[in-house]
Amino acid sequence: MEVLERVWEVVGDAFSGLARGIERGITSLFGSSNARYLRKLQPKLDAINAREPFCQQLTDAELREQTAKFRKRLAAGETLDDLLVEAFAVCREAGRRKLGMRHYDVQLLGGMVLHHGMIAEMVTGEGKTLVATAPAYLNALEGKGVHVVTVNDYLARRDMEWMGPLYMALGLTVGAIQHDLGTFERQRAYSCDITYGTNNEFGFDYLRDNMRPAARGDDRYPKEQQQVQGPLHYAIIDEVDNILIDEARTPLIISGPAHDDVSRYRRADQIARQLKRDVHFQVNEKEHTCNLTDEGVRRAEELAGVESFYTAGHMEWPHLIDNALKAHYLYKRDVNYVVNDAGEVVIVDEFTGRLMPGRNWSDGLHQAVEAKEGVRIKEEYQTLATITLQNFFKLYKKICGMTGTAMTEANEFWKIYKLDVIAIPTNRPLIRTNHPDVIYRTCSRLSSRCWGSSSRSRTTPSRSSRTASVKKSGSRSRGSATSSDAAGRSSWGRSRSRKASGSPRCSRAAG
Repeated sequence: MEVLERVWEVVGDAFSGLARGIERGITSLFGSSNARYLRKLQPKLDAINAREPFCQQLTDAELREQTAKFRKRLAAGETLDDLLVEAFAVCREAGRRKLGMRHYDVQLLGGMVLHHGMIAEMVTGEGKTLVATAPAYLNALEGKGVHVVTVNDYLARRDMEWMGPLYMALGLTVGAIQHDLGTFERQRAYSCDITYGTNNEFGFDYLRDNMRPAARGDDRYPKEQQQVQGPLHYAIIDEVDNILIDEARTPLIISGPAHDDVSRYRRADQIARQLKRDVHFQVNEKEHTCNLTDEGVRRAEELAGVESFYTAGHMEWPHLIDNALKAHYLYKRDVNYVVNDAGEVVIVDEFTGRLMPGRNWSDGLHQAVEAKEGVRIKEEYQTLATITLQNFFKLYKKICGMTGTAMTEANEFWKIYKLDVIAIPTNRPLIRTNHPDVIYRTCSRLSSRCWGSSSRSRTTPSRSSRTASVKKSGSRSRGSATSSDAAGRSSWGRSRSRKASGSPRCSRAAG
């Protein structure tokens, strides 16, 4: 049997090597799909470069007038693709004058990829912030709004202030959404041609708008009761792999108080502290769950002083105790949450490590953690509106994105969002050599099998040397790559599990 398995393995390796050889041969003959697509964009790039001298001769006022001319041509029936060459040339010239930064050819290629609703993979440091200005300007000509999505408030404000002079020089308005803005300020920011903000702010504004009684511009209602966001037309997403893959399944929840009895959480916490692990309950850290055993149910019923949890008036107990067990065994202080000086439990964002004040775990879990820490227990919140980032961004008519690492998730982007990934070459050839990772596997505990026979002299390794380690040969930064295809480069990176279904649900209080 072992011989047959060995033969099958050798035959499989042979056919795999043959398939790879054929694929490389076809690619070398016709070029990769990535290289072919970039070659298709080359004529437009040449046309933009040819128009640059004309734009340089224009005065600031004449350059600004180009926006009005483009909008008239759109109203007359032309499309954005018809205006792409001229609009990109005008945007490049505005960047040179107002920012002191001229778009490189590869940055214009990235802009065209974004305009066509794809994902541009660009090495870190290639100027993705400037890349977004050209497609943002072109799509803003329709007057339907462009949303540029970043990962935090600081980047949203920084990019808006940094790129703002370019847009304003061309007659466009630009705004930024921050977490502390009121209704009027948000309405003003969304009414701009281009709006910067975070994925969470855009998502929560969508949920709040669906709870408001009046549409934007409905003067029968006061301004504070009108919607703020408007139509979801076009979004440019920075760090698109983080937002559309890592955090895609994380639900955004708006909740309100349920006006329930908070004393029951204290009682459930007291019961959970008296139960024994692996006897009265099981902890599954992989699935992030805690469940009572049959013996645990009987013991908990005795501690709660009820005959059965499955009779009228007592059926909430299993859920309360499960949450109390989760709070003790799955949610760690100063890891998943912190307790601030005011005695409040504040969630720590598992992706960024930032505190998220005002957010609560749902289904009574937040109250269970508060009972565990002995702080004041707030009323449980009930869900009023919810949506995942994945479903929210699917509501846009057109989305695109940019990041330093997208090729490793190309299949997921296409399967979930029907988004192609295009690798953009670097402006200058990379001279750094990146060697493959060397991964060492060691045993979790000392044994003669791992460290040699007992008769051999050996040194007991330190705790850190017993854990799995990864040796990186050569210098590397996230998103960097070396040239390996006809386009000029390919992405590197280890495959990562991007499933966020096991992440804790967070909610934001209504209002």
